[in-house]
Amino acid sequence: MPKMKSNRGAAKRFRATANGFKRGQSHKRHILTKKSSKRKRQLGETMMVAKQDVKSVKQMLPYA
Repeated sequence: MPKMKSNRGAAKRFRATANGFKRGQSHKRHILTKKSSKRKRQLGETMMVAKQDVKSVKQMLPYA
């Protein structure tokens, strides 16, 4: 049986941890002038993947 391929887009976006997968947040790349400092600061934090989405992330990253 050949090895399964990881979804390369997902591999760049998610990292496996002991408790699930961590991810970065979107909307921090451009059009930053209208966003408040608080909003931009909070967008810089990493978050965990939602419980409902863990199954699909696991399918995309079979060896994570």
